[in-house]
Amino acid sequence: RIGSATSLSSAIVNTRLQELVKLFKERTEKVKEKLTDPDVTSDDESPATSPAKPAPAAAPVPPPAGEPEGDKPAGEEHYCEMLCCTFKSRPWLNRLKNYRFPSSIDPLTNLMYVLWLFFVVMAWNWNCWLIPVRWAFPYQTPANIHCWLFVDYLCDLIYLLDILVFQARLQFVRGGDIITDKKAMKENYLRSQRFKMDMVCLLPLDFFYFKVGVNPLLRFPRCLKYMAFFEFNNRLEAILSKAYIYRVIRTTAYLLYSLHVNSCLYYWASAYEGLGSTTWVYDGEGNSYIRCYYWAVKTLITIGGLPDPKTLFEIVFQLLNYFTGVFAFSVMIGQMRDVVGAATAGQTYYRSCMDSTIKYMNFYKIPKAVQNRVKTWYEYTWHSQGMLDESELLVQLPDKMRLDIAIDVNYNIVSKVALFQGCDRQMIFDMLKRLRSVVYLPNDYVCKKGEIGREMYIIQAGQVQVLGGPDGKTVLVTLKAGSVFGEISLLAAGGGNRRTANVVAHGFANLFILDKKDLNEILVHYPESQKLLRKKAKKMLKNNNKPKDEKGAPGDPLIIPPKADTPKLFQAALAATGRMGGKGPLAQLRWRLKELKAMQV
Repeated sequence: RIGSATSLSSAIVNTRLQELVKLFKERTEKVKEKLTDPDVTSDDESPATSPAKPAPAAAPVPPPAGEPEGDKPAGEEHYCEMLCCTFKSRPWLNRLKNYRFPSSIDPLTNLMYVLWLFFVVMAWNWNCWLIPVRWAFPYQTPANIHCWLFVDYLCDLIYLLDILVFQARLQFVRGGDIITDKKAMKENYLRSQRFKMDMVCLLPLDFFYFKVGVNPLLRFPRCLKYMAFFEFNNRLEAILSKAYIYRVIRTTAYLLYSLHVNSCLYYWASAYEGLGSTTWVYDGEGNSYIRCYYWAVKTLITIGGLPDPKTLFEIVFQLLNYFTGVFAFSVMIGQMRDVVGAATAGQTYYRSCMDSTIKYMNFYKIPKAVQNRVKTWYEYTWHSQGMLDESELLVQLPDKMRLDIAIDVNYNIVSKVALFQGCDRQMIFDMLKRLRSVVYLPNDYVCKKGEIGREMYIIQAGQVQVLGGPDGKTVLVTLKAGSVFGEISLLAAGGGNRRTANVVAHGFANLFILDKKDLNEILVHYPESQKLLRKKAKKMLKNNNKPKDEKGAPGDPLIIPPKADTPKLFQAALAATGRMGGKGPLAQLRWRLKELKAMQV
């Protein structure tokens, strides 16, 4: 009978056996998938964390009142000056004691070398700016001569350390190889033009102080260390994110230095003629440097309003000033124009592209709605990326450098795509170089239902919405940054690569696109990865094409639900029991199953 205890017990046993068979099948599928894809990890097995090796504990420190001892980590390394703690040295002091000066220095990437060049340039600027002032103006007196000499010889010490310590350790390239040998680096420096200029810079003309007195003009060779200044400019511009700001400051400094030298010459000419002797020379009132600098500004910029020179010396001096001022000022303006033009080159290109596009749309009378969307795309793309096409920036780089940049930008996103897990790593690297960045405006269709899928999309920034339903406007899911869609279309065949839903950009969205043609060109060189991708794509298509009731969704209600099939393993056991003619529990179950089948028929 259906409702008997025997029937109920057989149904329970049958259900339990079906559950066991289902578990065996799932485990078998996991093992197969793990053998096929080594990157897939089992959910049941997790590596046990090995206990960390305890650090050597310091002297115990009693916790404050009301604080449990378990909250403070044992053996915490710290520095304390109280008697309750073990005295430890400061970390930065240890690093300073253990520091070893490098045997070779890379001049292109070593930031310590750039910092040293900064000090060398500061010493060079001291000489260039203050030697003319001390020579022309009466600012160097016997009362403060020791201060001037102290700073002078400190700058000489910096020059000497630069020659002995840094320049002799700079790496160089010979025959394509980077030379780091001490002897070779020293010989390369001794044969260079820079070594000769450095030697001229340190000519010991200071010994003439004992004969002619402390004359600042004897230190003029110190100004010949200009190579360090230009090298510092190149190294600093290479590490600055906005190098044009430094270029503007440097060009302004050039102009200020020209005015500085001219003011020193004007005071020297006034002292030569006699202060206040004529209306053209400096009259000796007020701050001498400020008054002479004001005169130099009016002369070099040719503002006018200056008193007329009286003597021949004054006329020649003024003519030379005018010629020099016109030349220097025109050079400064041209250099400033080049600096500003280089800083705004990208903005100028963006404006020219946008103006050309607007002119084209107006010529063909494109509707205003479309024109506004095009303008919006230009503005958002420029402000978000700083350029209109990223590929134009990378096309000049070697293939290896483009790969390195692509790995840093895109690898974390692509490696999370389930379709590409387990594939050859080099294949993924080749695929990264084929990704294209595209910006979609709000409510733009990324893809439409029914169209042939030829691309895979990776969301870099923004969100997209998958639409469906009877009206095609119901939001099924919202995908955010890092999500991937359309990957099955890259490998699907036989009509299975049509889009199944509409995908619309929700706000501004920046997507990476991989074309099917590019992927096929890559897979030609990786046959094993191609087989794995085909298999995964078929499996994903099979899961997507399952009917709802097959996936376990509720179908039409049945008055009498169908009985589940007897597991194959259990059927084999019952058949073996029947052949053997046994009388155990399996034989009884076999007999009860026959009765149930007869009643169902």
